[in-house]
Amino acid sequence: MSATNSYSIRRFTPERSTLGKLLARDSIARRMDWVLLFASLALTAIGTMLVYSATRNRTNLTHGDQYYFLMRHLMNAGIGAGLAIGVVVIGHRRMRGIVPFYYVLAILGILAVLSPLGSTVNGAHSWIVIGGGFSLQPSEFVKVAIILGMAMVLSARVDAGDREHPDHRTVLQSLGLAALPILIIMMMPDLGSVMVMAAIVLGVLLSSGASNRWVFGLIAAGIGGALAVWQLGILDKYQIDRFAAFANPALDPAGVGYNTSQARIAIGSGGLLGKGLFHGSQTTGQFVPEQQTDFVFSVAGEELGFLGAALIIALIGLILWRACAIARNATDLYGTIVAAGVVAWFAFQSFENIGMTLGIMPVAGIPLPFVSYGGSSMFANCVAIGLLQSVRMQRPMSA
Repeated sequence: MSATNSYSIRRFTPERSTLGKLLARDSIARRMDWVLLFASLALTAIGTMLVYSATRNRTNLTHGDQYYFLMRHLMNAGIGAGLAIGVVVIGHRRMRGIVPFYYVLAILGILAVLSPLGSTVNGAHSWIVIGGGFSLQPSEFVKVAIILGMAMVLSARVDAGDREHPDHRTVLQSLGLAALPILIIMMMPDLGSVMVMAAIVLGVLLSSGASNRWVFGLIAAGIGGALAVWQLGILDKYQIDRFAAFANPALDPAGVGYNTSQARIAIGSGGLLGKGLFHGSQTTGQFVPEQQTDFVFSVAGEELGFLGAALIIALIGLILWRACAIARNATDLYGTIVAAGVVAWFAFQSFENIGMTLGIMPVAGIPLPFVSYGGSSMFANCVAIGLLQSVRMQRPMSA
């Protein structure tokens, strides 16, 4: 073959031509889970309206600027979108190389909370105040670190073809990775984050193919640990009071049970169609504390009614459905575990947040994914969506 012909073939090879680039982009678009993307964007949009409604009249929090929380929520969503795109571009497989670095960074972050850099917000010593009205909650990023760390350890030998399932030593190593940050967060104490992380660990083990004895043993250990924490007095008084109010809602309706009581009144008053966005009397009257964060679901119940609240639950269900499908169709165990960890995370955190607003779960102070105000939570949630999309893009086109 002549040099000229060889050059011509290279010159018009699809990968090097404009057509090839378009085809490559089309391949990425076809591999992306658009239902997952739509559901997460829709939840964020609804959350933006609810956050604005909950905060526009709270001059004590907004410093007289009714758009204070709205603009910050939009900024957080924009940064989160950038993080999600970054994760997709890098890819979850290539991220395996930086998982140890990220894990150490996450541990240092929660250790910093226990140092003089840490700050107490609503009774939980789990924040780092950056300044300018911004703060960081490192425990949100630990959720991602636990998923990636455990997935890397549990899948290493299986994906290499050395074993069909993780052995007992590998499971112990992965549990050790998860136990370290969980114990540190217990010292804050941040019981809500610990509960979510326990659910993540359980979901990861269930999806890894580890022996069921580990799963049952972990559940038993969790129950025993909870009893020990209660008996040893590790929990703060406000946390004990929350559990007492959950067990007996009439115990202190004007005190520790006030938040839940007002939230249930707000939701109940919304009826089927709600009072209309920005027209909720409980929300406008500022009767529900922390309504833009922990109790944002009460805004939906009051102003958007049962149908609006059901839409939020349906969108969360869409995310979980697509995440389960991604885990099932993943081409390697690492991808399966990562996706399953996100499923466990979003499922439990959503159930706990909505449940505590309705009074069927104890108040634990954790946000509703994509809906509640909070930069750290939004960033971590978007990273999780990026991981799911990355796992999805690695599957065969027919899956």
